[in-house]
Amino acid sequence: MRERILIIIPAYNEEKNIAKVIKSLNACNSAYECLVVNDGSKDNTQHEAEANGMATVIQLPSNLGIGGAVQTGFKYAFYNDFDYAIQFDGDGQHLASEIPKILSPLQTNDSDVCIGSRFVEKTMGFQSTFMRRIGIRIFEWMSRALIGKKITDSTSGFRAYNKQTIAFLAANYPTDYPEPETVILLGKNDFRIREVSVEMIERQGGESSISGLKSAHYMIKVILAMLMTAQRQKIRRI
Repeated sequence: MRERILIIIPAYNEEKNIAKVIKSLNACNSAYECLVVNDGSKDNTQHEAEANGMATVIQLPSNLGIGGAVQTGFKYAFYNDFDYAIQFDGDGQHLASEIPKILSPLQTNDSDVCIGSRFVEKTMGFQSTFMRRIGIRIFEWMSRALIGKKITDSTSGFRAYNKQTIAFLAANYPTDYPEPETVILLGKNDFRIREVSVEMIERQGGESSISGLKSAHYMIKVILAMLMTAQRQKIRRI
């Protein structure tokens, strides 16, 4: 039977990008099923996502943040029995053509989750800002210390998950700083995590919610969140 692959696209105020993102995914592989989780956007994100008829759109009643939006996607994937879920940003930063790279280790049962990293190898793609790269290096050190695993791009939102991981995260996905927290959560619960080198590009419109002095504040809060997650007891897996 054909494997069912869900592309989870969290979106907040992405009216300039979302239609292009959906079209790029459909052009890459028309078998992908796209789910846009519109996280209480105040612009025309919902209309733009629905306009081409290539995606299912869930409209959240208020802004839950990236954690709530992505967990909505995991719940949809779990209850609709998808084999794999791909987390894919709605800002145009990720490339649909790179999806097979992060999906392949799951299909060969070499990992449970695969993260697309900008830093495993030197690439020509966008490498993020200087301040954020400092934070990413700190998070790399923390992942080594807390779960014994080197993760070079803990903040990457380009990830693939197998069915077991989907079921786990549908019930336990972190809500505050989900990407780096999830690395620790999955590592502590014995999921196999792998990174592969991918290219990304700079966001294609709009503004990042983390910039300037917010970067330092974000870094401190993420460090605390990762430490707290590491203290949690193992969660019984389904």
